[in-house]
Amino acid sequence: MSRNVEEVEESVPTITSSSRTRIRRRPDPFLVACRCFSFVTCLAAILCIVVNIVSAVRSFRHGSDIFDGIFRCYAVVFAFLVVLAETEWSFIIKFWQVSEYWAARGMLQIFVAVMTRAFPDYFGERKELVTFQSMASYLLLACGVVYVVSGVLCIGFLKRSRQKQEITVEQAAKDLEELEKRREELEQLLLGERV
Repeated sequence: MSRNVEEVEESVPTITSSSRTRIRRRPDPFLVACRCFSFVTCLAAILCIVVNIVSAVRSFRHGSDIFDGIFRCYAVVFAFLVVLAETEWSFIIKFWQVSEYWAARGMLQIFVAVMTRAFPDYFGERKELVTFQSMASYLLLACGVVYVVSGVLCIGFLKRSRQKQEITVEQAAKDLEELEKRREELEQLLLGERV
């Protein structure tokens, strides 16, 4: 019996005061996927901005398509709002709280995609621009549909709760490291007083 107790005592790891505990966490795969999707959506919105700016400049140059140029300017403004919503800055969310809801964000993206695709070149003069318009608008349209479906399924709520949990865990790790530093400082002070 005493032999078993000795074996158990030897197998228990001892923690020394000089060892520092380091908490290593893996990033949440769900949040990483959400960030990647947000990046793709930003990229699609930026492509829509570029296409609409080029189309607006061409429309204003010819002078005959002034309404198309004005329409393209509005599309640029709304696409810029999509990019701002995807950054999820606290300042933006504070003043524009509807961007927090994924279904609303998806509807805005679908609206921008439709605005980008509207008024194609029927005369065949700008085939490369029409191709670029189609790519940008369909990519943003796909992102918008995914956002609307995810919003209906309350995936945005799940993302926000996981973000809060991640922030809480990070804060706890920082607090633990700070306490470890203070404990070491106190031990050094106590050892200095004993000597």
